[in-house]
Amino acid sequence: MLRKRLQAGLCSLLLVLVLVFGPMERAIAFTDEQDLLLQAWRYVSQAYVDETFNHQNWWLIRQKFLKRPLKTRDEAYEAVGEMLALLDDPYTRLLRPEQYRSLKVSTSGELSGVGLQINVNPEVDVLEVILPLPGSPAEAAGIEAKDQILAIDGIDTRNIGLEEAAARMRGKKGSTVSLTVKSPKTDTVRTVKVTRDTIALNPVYDKLDEKNGEKVGYIRLNQFSANAKTEIIKSLNQLQKQGADRYVLDLRNNPGGLLQAGIEIARLWLDQETIVYTVNRQGIFESYSAVGQPLTDAPLVVLVNQSTASASEILAGALQDNGRAVLVGEKTFGKGLIQSLFELPDGAGMAVTVAKYETPLHHDINKLGIMPDEVVPQEPIGYAMMGSETDLQYQAALDLLTQDQAIAQISQAS
Repeated sequence: MLRKRLQAGLCSLLLVLVLVFGPMERAIAFTDEQDLLLQAWRYVSQAYVDETFNHQNWWLIRQKFLKRPLKTRDEAYEAVGEMLALLDDPYTRLLRPEQYRSLKVSTSGELSGVGLQINVNPEVDVLEVILPLPGSPAEAAGIEAKDQILAIDGIDTRNIGLEEAAARMRGKKGSTVSLTVKSPKTDTVRTVKVTRDTIALNPVYDKLDEKNGEKVGYIRLNQFSANAKTEIIKSLNQLQKQGADRYVLDLRNNPGGLLQAGIEIARLWLDQETIVYTVNRQGIFESYSAVGQPLTDAPLVVLVNQSTASASEILAGALQDNGRAVLVGEKTFGKGLIQSLFELPDGAGMAVTVAKYETPLHHDINKLGIMPDEVVPQEPIGYAMMGSETDLQYQAALDLLTQDQAIAQISQAS
């Protein structure tokens, strides 16, 4: 009898311990949609840069949104979007599966596909080739600019959007895709099978320019992708062989990209100096510095404008604060926040602001931007005009690099 009472008491005690100390979420069966919402909530709770969550009770927000009857995945996405909007941070955002895939492709520096740049010709409402990438499977198959893609694997391209068309041409390396192509030159239609391959997305454009008898290397960096550093090194080596002994680095219209890519590219120009400070939610500083010898110590001018943002500002700020380069152009965008990517169920993702950064001289540029050393106003121009004779900011950079007095000042700053 005593043994039974002891067993009963022990069971009661264990039950109390489970109720008091056991993880409550495991006792509740959440739907897939609720699980997605909870995962998004946890990422923000654990990593978001502002511990006050925009002066809101993040736990109560969780409870509020869990009470919603989320019946579909779209309803869950909408709820996550509303929840994140309460942070009043445009950079902390939900990325639906197609958006998350596109972002990973754009920052990876490579994809597997046929290598076509495409668009919809609005005059005839048909999918049209802008350009096949050099060395791509599409170029090898004889597909040319202005060719029309009428069907992909038998699916009429008039019935699908541009993003879906691009997605259908991507695929595993070695797999094939059937493209029905019409040539506007001959008005003939043919079907070609193209074998997909790894396609490198080159974020760098370079050329050798000459002014006042001086050879200047021009390098335009369009995005901080995973292969950006490698391509910058290639450009520098090639331009040096051609005789360049001074450089223009063009960061205009560069929206940023991978933080690590920005740090690695800064190390190509700097010698042992601090590149950037990051500050986390606890206010703890972490610094990134240059290591080893720079690839070149040649005079450098960096072009910036109002669309120079994020990782571009990290690089520009590091070069300016360390006296390594002269900045020319207009005040930069002013995005001093750093995001990390987190994956959600079914291929969706989130970008969450996890830290802010400061330049080597501890300038907080968020919403303030970086002021160039020489301000040269200019109306926005397209990529085709950048680095040309009509590009006022570029011409100002050339003047600085090819005038004796100016180049002496730049060399002294470096």
